[in-house]
Amino acid sequence: MSDTCSHIHRTQDCPQLQQATLVLAFSGWMDGGDVSTGTVKRLANLLEATPIAEIDPEPFYLYNVPGSMEIASLFRPHVEIEDGLIKSLSMPENVFYVHPSANLVLFIGKEPNLGWRTFGECLLEFARRLGVYRILFVGSFGGSVPHTREPRLFITCSDPKLLPEMEKYGLRRTGYAGPGSFTSYLMTRARPAGLEMVSLVAEIPSYLQGGNPLCIEAVTRRLAKILKLPLDLASLRAASTEWELGVSSAVEQNDDLAQLVRRLEDDYDNQLLEQAEER
Repeated sequence: MSDTCSHIHRTQDCPQLQQATLVLAFSGWMDGGDVSTGTVKRLANLLEATPIAEIDPEPFYLYNVPGSMEIASLFRPHVEIEDGLIKSLSMPENVFYVHPSANLVLFIGKEPNLGWRTFGECLLEFARRLGVYRILFVGSFGGSVPHTREPRLFITCSDPKLLPEMEKYGLRRTGYAGPGSFTSYLMTRARPAGLEMVSLVAEIPSYLQGGNPLCIEAVTRRLAKILKLPLDLASLRAASTEWELGVSSAVEQNDDLAQLVRRLEDDYDNQLLEQAEER
């Protein structure tokens, strides 16, 4: 393996795929509601995908930064100590999985703090060696969609020809200017590397914290269509329904929040009506 990929460690022999798709997930930026990592982890579990390689975290992450303990704690590895004995220390993980029969590679990692160029070159070169031709990132952002409605899904593409293809799946074109993610950087490098790349991002309720099973289910369902995967999503739908009922019950206990949700529902429904009239 070339120096570019010296940070990748194979855990077992890697298959050679043909015209495969790589689905990416990163924790941190654009992983609100655990939609990025939660969706791809669920996909890996449903497919029983096999881990095949890892990117060494050492060159790419900060474990300490100057400042208060509150700031520094955001960067330090999580440790568990029980009854005076150290039980675990969780370092960042970046793992590739493969499911040959679906011609699919999955990657679950943490957005790098350092060395974006090197990390990106490692990922892109390894993807090419596996036979990948298209990369699909899934993520999320906080917006004005209420938790009682289907999340809006947006796309960004590395090549104009991909836009009509993705819009067939009910995905909207992204319009955005502001702080960029590693996946946005990666998209600028994908085309020169001979790869296509699509970013599929779900809008999640900005008034909620924690995991969002409804959005994870919605994104997984859309991915199944795009990738033509015959997945059994019954467990995801059950978790989504239970979560929505629990959140709605909690919202009704707070008058201000309940009013906010009703206003967001009206805006969401009116927008759908306007779009239907324009067609």
